[in-house]
Amino acid sequence: MMAATKVEEIFEAEADEAVALDRPWNVVVHNDPVNLMNYVAMVFRQVFGHSREKSERHMLEVHHKGRSIVWTGGRERAEFYVQQLHSHLLLATLEHD
Repeated sequence: MMAATKVEEIFEAEADEAVALDRPWNVVVHNDPVNLMNYVAMVFRQVFGHSREKSERHMLEVHHKGRSIVWTGGRERAEFYVQQLHSHLLLATLEHD
């Protein structure tokens, strides 16, 4: 009976991991002392296709609050966006929603 318990524990752990991977991920942009605000808003438009208003709203949130969640969704896409933001020299991270 002990072996069945071990197998059940393994299946439960794998199920928990699958659920964790399905959870939405946030792409978070953090404030930095280097990039100009207009540049940050322009990057948001280029990377995410945000409107000028939405880009400026996120840029101001980064500036005033130190961070902004600019996108939420699947992990693979979130990692891609973080990579794109890094290529534009913005400080960006991932976190669970």
